[in-house]
Amino acid sequence: MKKILFATSEAVPFVKTGGLADVAGSLPKYFNKKEYDVRVMLPKYLCIKEEWRGKMEYVTHFYMDWKCDSTYVGVLKLVHDGITFYFIDNEGYFGGFTPYGDIFGDVEKFAFFSKAVLSTLPLIDYRPDIIHCHDWQTGLVPVYLDNFRFGNEFFRGIHTIMTIHNLKFQGRWDFNKIKDAMGISDYYFTSDKLEFYKDANLLKGGMVYANKVSTVSSTYANEITTEEYGEGLHNLLRARQNDLLGIVNGISYIDWDPNTDQSIYQNYTAKTVHKKKAENKKKLQEELGLEVNADKMMIGIVSRLTDQKGFDLVAYKIEELCNGGCQVVVLGTGDEKYENLFRHYAWKYPDRFSAQIYFSNDMARKIYAASDAFLMPSRFEPCGLSQLISMRYGTVPIVRETGGLKDTVIPYNEYTGEGTGFSFANYNADEMINIIWYAMQIYYDRKDEWKKIVDNGMAVDYSWNVSADKYIHLYQELTGIYDLPEKKKPARKTAAKTTKKQEKKETFEDSIRADAEVAAKAAADGAKEPEIVEVKNPFEEKKAPAAKKTTTKKTTTRKTAAKKTTTRKTTAKSTAKKAVKEEPAKAEPVKAEKAEPAKTAKTEKTESAKPVKAETTKAEPKKAESAKSTAKTTTKAETVKEGAKAKTTASKKTTQKKTVK
Repeated sequence: MKKILFATSEAVPFVKTGGLADVAGSLPKYFNKKEYDVRVMLPKYLCIKEEWRGKMEYVTHFYMDWKCDSTYVGVLKLVHDGITFYFIDNEGYFGGFTPYGDIFGDVEKFAFFSKAVLSTLPLIDYRPDIIHCHDWQTGLVPVYLDNFRFGNEFFRGIHTIMTIHNLKFQGRWDFNKIKDAMGISDYYFTSDKLEFYKDANLLKGGMVYANKVSTVSSTYANEITTEEYGEGLHNLLRARQNDLLGIVNGISYIDWDPNTDQSIYQNYTAKTVHKKKAENKKKLQEELGLEVNADKMMIGIVSRLTDQKGFDLVAYKIEELCNGGCQVVVLGTGDEKYENLFRHYAWKYPDRFSAQIYFSNDMARKIYAASDAFLMPSRFEPCGLSQLISMRYGTVPIVRETGGLKDTVIPYNEYTGEGTGFSFANYNADEMINIIWYAMQIYYDRKDEWKKIVDNGMAVDYSWNVSADKYIHLYQELTGIYDLPEKKKPARKTAAKTTKKQEKKETFEDSIRADAEVAAKAAADGAKEPEIVEVKNPFEEKKAPAAKKTTTKKTTTRKTAAKKTTTRKTTAKSTAKKAVKEEPAKAEPVKAEKAEPAKTAKTEKTESAKPVKAETTKAEPKKAESAKSTAKTTTKAETVKEGAKAKTTASKKTTQKKTVK
């Protein structure tokens, strides 16, 4: 069983600020528990709800060297949905009302957390094969692991994966302050390790020392190697490109299910979406004070209101959007300029624009279920989950082609009917508004096509099962331990091929012996001479091309000649059989002469066996036959016997001649 430890700063259902919590809290549940022992370790924040903190069990505590002092580290655990979660306790660092605060405080406390993760492992009797580190908050785990392995054999052989959820956030702060807090050698604070433009960079340290670096989409993995998206780390990522890969996040198809979601007004499935989804739109229009019209196209937005999410494009075209024949519903918080902008347009167009400047999980679900389209014009998007949720709820995404949005949303092709949404390539407000107009045209004028897009989106599978399979492959590649005996397959194939070849050879030789026995019996019984049948040696075909079928077969080697003679139903031990076989040779001297080398080759090996006497003995039991038949057989045998010496001499000459040729 492989052991995997997830090190993370947040995880559902305990604490969540973004998509990182969904990955760390949901993904472990989708591994086969018989093959993978996956556990999660995160800080014990004071802001975790009491209902969860009350269920945590004490495991151990210890004092860790930190900032030239001994600092308390408590360890608690809670089993949820079959997954063991460990919580690192230190109220001095994790006692705030939010998981994150000022950058310096965050850098120091997560440096402390990274060291505590490794220091805890020997005490809880859990040695993972892989530590899967998530984002900059755990970037120092691979660095500390490299340092610890020199002093403790327990840490040798543990592999690490560094997953980048958003490269924009790296954990950068004053070089000297971080150096003093970490308490490790100056060796790690050079430009090729932790140092980054005279600052210390925690994410960079993780990228340098991790065995593998992953991101949350394939497109984003390529984008961050460019100067535009690399946030100053593009050269390092290029250097590690062979160890860099992208795996798209998934969503829980159990938690996000329009058929069982208790937060929406009307439940529906993929079969009933076109009949029942409109009921959710009417109810939401009533709740938000919009014009109640099930035929009016509704565009939903659930997001952080920041530049990264592309709201500068929305701000530039918001007047056109409000007068374009659709309704817009916005939910989220963020930059003040966008919050005030949306409040203004909600006041200006109350029947067609709604601004909900807060966050509510229930309201988010209602918007997913009620909207016809979902807008995500992001400047960059490592993965994104909203587009996956919207397709799950039968809402068509309109996105910019970047990161995970490009990997998950297939642009609609009106000629083939393929596609799960609409997209635009360049970060341009005109391109954004044009693709919105195009989507509205399909919605209003070509209803059947719109329904097809909805059906396509609801049919795709972006569950965690798909993501888990890809992570399993990564774990197997990293450890060299595979669930399937893939590396043994070539050996089994070779063995099988060899056995088959041997069986083929044995079958050929057996057929020769069987034919000889049949011929001998026929000769002894005085039966009619059987038809001469040529049997080719499959192992000699490459050396000597097959000739056309004749009464006798020309051969090129001594070995082949011997076997070809045998195929004419002759044996070295049967003179009577030779007599029968050589009868055509007497009638056609030329052909017999050509076949003679085969007889000579055989004779040289079996000369001491005295075949005439042996064969005469076998023929004796048939004395009851007519005198005429017996006399005829005897005459033939004597003829062959008398001419054997002459033929042998001729055969030797012929064989030598053909060998020279």
